[in-house]
Amino acid sequence: MNATTTLISTVTGYPTLDPKAVAGARLVICDLDGCLISEGEPFDDTAAFVDACGSRLWIVSNCSDTTADTISERLAGMGFDVPAARILLAGEIAMHHLIKVEQVHRLRLYAAAPIVEQAVVFGMDLEAHNPEAILLCRDLNVSVETFGLILSEVAHGVPLWVANEDLSHPGHDNQPVAETGALLAALCAIRPSLTWQSLGKPNPTMLAMALERTGMNPTDAVFVGDNALTDGRAAAAIGMAFIHIQRSPAR
Repeated sequence: MNATTTLISTVTGYPTLDPKAVAGARLVICDLDGCLISEGEPFDDTAAFVDACGSRLWIVSNCSDTTADTISERLAGMGFDVPAARILLAGEIAMHHLIKVEQVHRLRLYAAAPIVEQAVVFGMDLEAHNPEAILLCRDLNVSVETFGLILSEVAHGVPLWVANEDLSHPGHDNQPVAETGALLAALCAIRPSLTWQSLGKPNPTMLAMALERTGMNPTDAVFVGDNALTDGRAAAAIGMAFIHIQRSPAR
């Protein structure tokens, strides 16, 4: 075991972001909602953590309702310098994968406006009657009627992709904020045999991308997340140390 691994061995139960816990890591990968921000606002410990990490910090998030450019701009407005090139978001990654790897052109997309706008820029046909794939992201406009449309197309052989399987992420008061996985859970309740694919955590794809782009190995990095079932499993799958942030409910 090398010195870096010793310094950043897997830890559970940290109540706040602690710069000392990642001091030995060459690469610090951090979740976004529930760790750095919640409901668009930073936590009290975010500034000191981001400052201590500096250019070592990458963000890997299951966020699927906006883009890396937008998140970078929002963080800059809070005083945090995290370039879009160091932000990987599940919604964008899924869409890029469908375009570049799966060669999908006709896409049935359920997503917020920023993701839809990006898909249009990339030349995706979002209105085709015969889509090659369905991508479900966090979309506040999805309804009971929408579930029927999705399941109907799946029944006709259109593959379903889901940006992430998270049921929720914690708000500032530690109460759950519904996520894409809640929509997926509703679909599964209607059709228990439903199958889908996802590149969001716990799939380690985004962690692997961060490692590839930085030229790092898993033992060089630590992943900081608030969800052991997604963040923790993704880290374990790739052999990366994991620090579990467990914030106390606001009083």
